[in-house]
Amino acid sequence: MRVHHAVAGVLRPRFAARAICHVLVVEHEAGLVLVDAGFGTADLADPRRLGPMGRALRPDPDPSTTALAAVLALGFSAEAVTHIVLTHLDFDHAGGLSDFPHAVVHTTAEEWAAATVATHAPEHLRYKPVQWATTSDVRRYGGAGEPWRHELSGHEVLPGITLVPMVGHTRGHAIVAVEGDDGLVVHAGDAAFDASAYGARHATTGKPLRRVPPMRAFEVAACRQPWRIRGNHAALRRLQATEGVTVVNAHDPRVFPGESEATGGREP
Repeated sequence: MRVHHAVAGVLRPRFAARAICHVLVVEHEAGLVLVDAGFGTADLADPRRLGPMGRALRPDPDPSTTALAAVLALGFSAEAVTHIVLTHLDFDHAGGLSDFPHAVVHTTAEEWAAATVATHAPEHLRYKPVQWATTSDVRRYGGAGEPWRHELSGHEVLPGITLVPMVGHTRGHAIVAVEGDDGLVVHAGDAAFDASAYGARHATTGKPLRRVPPMRAFEVAACRQPWRIRGNHAALRRLQATEGVTVVNAHDPRVFPGESEATGGREP
């Protein structure tokens, strides 16, 4: 499978000079598959959909920074996207669902419950049901799934694409593993904000990443179960250290192919 990296949102929050919404576009036998969906065109056209948390993240309103724009730039139509696999349903990951209402959406059962039936006040801030109001086919996966690797378990939602529960940031958060042509690509979602936490290197220069304390502080503040952060980082480090495996996360631009060295956090 050919795996493309795309930006589906550019953020300028207080915890970083610049952050992104990193998504994957996978050329699969079942059609195009998105891993996460970032912000949608409707979100950028009307930021009021996102509420106060959305205003705090300060997304760039440029419609070229959406999953839809990335798909079109690759020469595909919106209809070519047949499946969307989500790490979780926070509004900066699920907004693009409204641009692909025909796509089958895959998520954990725990995350779907948190986003649709939970009454915990902070979850009303992070989830925006308007983003999936036109989605008609949501496939939910409960429990840990089958043994996968490094003592992790998951659900193979499509051949070569595995949804691996890694709760903490949200109650149903998962990482997504894609068996690409050039090796295994793991999208860690928000299981780590600062990619130095799992030993990643700069995507362009190959240099080790420096720690970005503001990103780590925000990760704790935004985490539903912060006591799980350390263990999740350790699991991602084991994956990152495995030959043939590349771990990317959602918001650190330094692990996005083609980024300059001077991006991410408040590094010079």
